Amino acid sequence: MSEQAPARAEEVTPESELVANRETHGDALKMFAIGAIASVVGVAFALIINWFPARAAKEADHIDTLWDVLLIASVPVFVLVEVVVLYCVVRFRMRPGEELKDGPPIHGNTSLEIVWTAIPAILLVGLCTYAYVVLTNVEKAQANTMNIRVMGQQFTWTFFYNRDGKEVASPQLYVPIGQPVKFRVQSRDVLHDFWVPGFRMKIDAVPGIDTSIRVTPNRIGTYPVVCAELCGLGHATMRQTAHVVSRQDFNAWLQKLGRPAPAAAGGGGAAPDGKTLFTDNGCGGCHTLADAGTSGTTGPDLGKVLKGKDKAFIHESIAKPDAQVEKGYQPGIMPPDFDQKLSPAQLNALVDYLSKVTQ
Repeated sequence: MSEQAPARAEEVTPESELVANRETHGDALKMFAIGAIASVVGVAFALIINWFPARAAKEADHIDTLWDVLLIASVPVFVLVEVVVLYCVVRFRMRPGEELKDGPPIHGNTSLEIVWTAIPAILLVGLCTYAYVVLTNVEKAQANTMNIRVMGQQFTWTFFYNRDGKEVASPQLYVPIGQPVKFRVQSRDVLHDFWVPGFRMKIDAVPGIDTSIRVTPNRIGTYPVVCAELCGLGHATMRQTAHVVSRQDFNAWLQKLGRPAPAAAGGGGAAPDGKTLFTDNGCGGCHTLADAGTSGTTGPDLGKVLKGKDKAFIHESIAKPDAQVEKGYQPGIMPPDFDQKLSPAQLNALVDYLSKVTQ
């Protein structure tokens, strides 16, 4: 008994080919109409969505415009591809009884292949050229630029300013509004990424290599400074604050940075506030401390581990954090240079504060 031969494709006649062409043209018009409507709706929604936080630098305007241009170009392409895919799934799906049929013998449309290759190539070249122009523009050097050195380490940022020919360090970032700033970014240990979302600019902090970005802050306020590169267990707590202030306020802050408070009338000096030092240096990002209202979990709960401890133990825990590591936590997470970043008076004030609120 001979096997049943597979069904052959139906013979194509001029009349059937004409009907097929008419159907194809009609389907193409339908797809174009659906794609055009979906593209308009998609672009409108994409432009309405607030993708980023408030702009805080001049460069952010150019970058947000570039983002909008990319959305306008990419949404119609995505819609076109999806419409064609869905059309083919429905139009050319296998129907009952057609399991053994071959498709009609056709030859590719050379003109169509040239078009769908050339248009994406032109689109990509255009977008890349525009992106290059924007990048060149935002990285252009400007006169009267302030230089700030940024040092990343697990899990904190330190900012170095030039004052009277000497470098002074700050755990918080302060910049004057309208002042072009060049950030020279470095890493003391592993790969980090310096990013102020409000400025839109970000750059990797690479061990052994200096990288840089330029911004011109143009909106007074406070904005988060984050690490955008997974850098260890405490990565999520590697946050500080960028303060955009007036020129007068910045100058006053810079003159006070790292200097003891002036002596009050009568010869007494204002002691540093330990609670302020705890919050300003980002300690609450890693530690829970009820008095300061912090709930960090990267490091131990200070209310528990410091209870009953003397000031010498607390001082060593800050200056040499790996000397005694609490059970359940790993060494090398807490920055080891707080005794360098803080003056002796500040360090003593922090120790006094922790000793008082944890007993």
